[in-house]
Amino acid sequence: MDYQYPLDLDWSTEEVVDVISFFEAIEKAYEKGIERDQLMNLYRRFKEIVPSKAQEKQVCGEFEEVSGYSTYRVVQIAKESEPGQKIKM
Repeated sequence: MDYQYPLDLDWSTEEVVDVISFFEAIEKAYEKGIERDQLMNLYRRFKEIVPSKAQEKQVCGEFEEVSGYSTYRVVQIAKESEPGQKIKM
């Protein structure tokens, strides 16, 4: 990993850690695969921190720009998958 995660200076330390955990789950979905339920729990927490669609698009767009990984695609596949399934991109 040779990039920085997009973070908001207004987030608390706990929120920063939780957002990074979500981005790491997206990376894991591409690299090794991740359990759907784990990913969706991290996404729900991410949405508590980034509730607006506009801010989500901005933050996730910045993440995709630096990493090449699409949070949108991973979350869409996870939403369409059955609980307990493994998500692998």
